[in-house]
Amino acid sequence: MTTRNVTTETNTGHTPNASMPSATVVKGGIFLGLCLLLIAFNLRPLFSSLSVLLPEVSQGLNLSGAMAGYLTTLPVLCLGLFAPFAPGLADRFGVERVLLFVLVLIGTGTALRAFDFTTTLFLGSAMAGAGIAMGNVLLPSVVKRDFPNHVSIMTALFTMALCGGAAVGAALGVPLAEWGGSWQFGLGIWALPAFAVALFWTPYSLKNKAPASTRHLPRIRLLHDGLAWQVACFMGLQSGLAYCVLGWMAPILRWRGLDAFTAGFYVSASVMAQVATCLLVPPLAARMRSQSLFNAGLALLAASSLVGQVLAPLGLLPVLAVLQGVGQGGLFAIAMTVIILRSPDPRVAARLSGMSQTIGYVLAAFGPMLVGSLYASTGGHQASAWLFVGIGLAAMASGWGAGRPLYVKPRE
Repeated sequence: MTTRNVTTETNTGHTPNASMPSATVVKGGIFLGLCLLLIAFNLRPLFSSLSVLLPEVSQGLNLSGAMAGYLTTLPVLCLGLFAPFAPGLADRFGVERVLLFVLVLIGTGTALRAFDFTTTLFLGSAMAGAGIAMGNVLLPSVVKRDFPNHVSIMTALFTMALCGGAAVGAALGVPLAEWGGSWQFGLGIWALPAFAVALFWTPYSLKNKAPASTRHLPRIRLLHDGLAWQVACFMGLQSGLAYCVLGWMAPILRWRGLDAFTAGFYVSASVMAQVATCLLVPPLAARMRSQSLFNAGLALLAASSLVGQVLAPLGLLPVLAVLQGVGQGGLFAIAMTVIILRSPDPRVAARLSGMSQTIGYVLAAFGPMLVGSLYASTGGHQASAWLFVGIGLAAMASGWGAGRPLYVKPRE
């Protein structure tokens, strides 16, 4: 199989002038890398802050268990529905400007959740979910384009920032709600970091526009490619587990008898464990010819630990929370790494990322919704353990195929 020259293509329209001082190039790279991490941080508090406050939100708005499930499902579903728009918008307006739009959407949608109305809660969740969808798609392509020689470390850092945002949302959700006097404050306060990063990013984004060479390129299609489907299913199934954790781990722990602070702390500890594995897994996986064993092993650890949260003795819950974080963090990091490793160039990476997250997040949306429906119909979470087993086994199978050392083969 012929490997395309990635280095040349990754810098199309963004290659610094050869005469530019090296210090300026380094500073520009550091600034861009920092901005990507700050953007990534804002892609997860929407989910984790709701998770730890879900009982209060449900009580305050008289939401049934099924409606609570729909609320946790809606932004995940939006991740799939809006992901396909990101590559085309990036080709037309430039990645930088689309990422600015992403931050504005997230900030506005999150702010709407501060109002005491069911309509604005759902509308804000959908709006922020649309922004997060496009951010999820574009970050891997920016890494592929602007950091071609540091793909593994940059993937590790931005997945760490994603997990860090989720951890902070889980840890501070309840304290901020109590400090502000309402669950609305605990949800809406997360608009501030999104708007702050948008202000920081605006000057850089407005200076950059899409290179003329990308505006009229033919569309890339991947739906015919079996490897692309395996990558998409792996992304979706690991995301299904992840959003069950973000949406329902705290309610499950509270159902087991833990108070709100302890449940939030356990979720935060679990997500902080994800941060560590997010740093370690991409560089290790990138050095291996095949990532199949990595994928399957991490899926097994993440799913079995989540099952333990439902069924294991209470004394094991802290350990299981950390183990779940280790597995889930590594699983997410390697799913993002696989998208980049299976792509021969940045445009294909954006399309594969878009396809993976369109199909994957639509698939993933059924996870939190089914947990909510099972809880509403049974009054408990024991049945959810079987759901977690099924998702874990399917993630192991698709992950094994997605880890093979091949490139996807796009058609125009």
